[in-house]
Formats: sequence, structure tokens, C-alpha cells
Amino acid sequence: MEHSHPLPAFDAVRPWRTATIVASAIAAGELLLLVLLGIALLGKPLSEHADKAAAAKLAVPLPTTHKQESPIKFKATKKPTLARGATQVTVLNGNGRQGAAAAEAGRVRQFGYPVSAVGNAPTTGYTRTMVMYRGRFRPEAVRLANDLGIKIVTPLDGLSAGALEGGHVAVILGA
Repeated sequence: MEHSHPLPAFDAVRPWRTATIVASAIAAGELLLLVLLGIALLGKPLSEHADKAAAAKLAVPLPTTHKQESPIKFKATKKPTLARGATQVTVLNGNGRQGAAAAEAGRVRQFGYPVSAVGNAPTTGYTRTMVMYRGRFRPEAVRLANDLGIKIVTPLDGLSAGALEGGHVAVILGA
């Protein structure tokens, strides 16, 4: 009576397959580590450059006058028509830090401005703090920027007048 010999285990016949799978898994892990390291090292400088370019495209700082009262002064073309107490200000958080808009709203109130709304900007990519205004309220925006020491004053750009929630001007907080 003949007995057949049992076949050897699959891995015993072809051990190179197991070694290939293990080596491939290690190589994939190393590749993932290198990609993450590359993103961490190159991503921050590239994103900062993109943020600066976007900020430069978004708003141009207005020229400052040289007076000793304050280091930041804008040259207003007209006098503000609304008093500080009648200029409604909306404070929007454009930097993503929790509580930043509420803190800035407190500063705005200290200068005598009523705050019409406090909230988040549509995006959190603002790199610099700025004052935006709607319609004919540029003189009021310039006065507010001078009071708060903000360097950028620009018309509404990227925000609708409805986003101001009744405000004449908006303070958008950047990084």
C-alpha cells in the first residue's frame, strides 16, 4: 500500500513571497513617513508665501501720516459724518482663535463704538487684521482703524453687506 507524502506548507516552498510582502510594507511605511516629513518642512513656508501674496492682493495698506500722537495714522479724505457712538461696528474672527472676536469687541466698545454683531468671518484665512467698510463709510473706517491701531482699511471685499449685520464698518481679525 502506497502512502502519499503530505505537501510542505506554502510558505516553506516559497519563502520569498513573505519576504517580499514584508519588504513592500516597510517601503510603503517609509514612503508615507517621507511624504509627511516633506509636507511638514515645505508646507509651512509655501503656505506663508501664499498667505502673504493673498493679503497683498486683498488689501493695500493706506499711506500713513507722520504725527507724534500715534505711530499709525491714516489720511482721511473727508471728516466722518457719524459720531463714534453712531458708527455701528461688526467684529468678525478671521483667524480661528476662539474668543478673539469677543475680546476685540470689548476694545471697540472702549472707544465708544456700538458693536452691532460679533461672530466668525466666512473664512479663517485672514493673515492680517483689517477694517472693511461699506458704501460711504470710509472716513468712519479710517477713524476706527486709527483708534485701534490697525494698518489696513479697505472696502468690502469677500464679504457681503449683509454679513455686516447692520454694521457700517467691520473689524476682521487676522493672525
